[in-house]
Amino acid sequence: MATNFTTADLIDDHGDTLRSCSTQFRLYGGHEVFSGPIRTVRCHEDNGLVKQILNSPGEGAVLVVDGNGSLRSALMGDMIAEAAVRNGWAGVVINGVVRDTVALGRLELGVKALGSNPRKSLKDGAGRQDVPVTFGDVTFVPGEWLYSDHDGIVVNETRI
Repeated sequence: MATNFTTADLIDDHGDTLRSCSTQFRLYGGHEVFSGPIRTVRCHEDNGLVKQILNSPGEGAVLVVDGNGSLRSALMGDMIAEAAVRNGWAGVVINGVVRDTVALGRLELGVKALGSNPRKSLKDGAGRQDVPVTFGDVTFVPGEWLYSDHDGIVVNETRI
């Protein structure tokens, strides 16, 4: 996981080849700068697939979760995030909310989400994984590369 970049410098160096996410996320994880190949989940108020994927080898990837922007229930908390750390994930970006935010801040994991809500989500496993997901004017395609820091998130077709 490269951390010797800034998204602003990447935009300056690569211009329009990079896609910049317009969604205004909050930082929650202990790693504020993170990058990696994209994996995806599309789900709505159900974190069963998120848990399943983050309990598998991450190999430095970033899981992008499209929770449809719902603020009603958390799609990740400290236990799932701890599994992500154990399994080698670089980060998680959630178009939705998280919980256990103090604990998330202690973990060696990049975490961005819209906000927090202590309410648990459903656990049915409804949704789809490793499909393109779109939010914030960006389509996140599995296998492409995500770079995240304090200024935002940029995506490129290949590793920079």
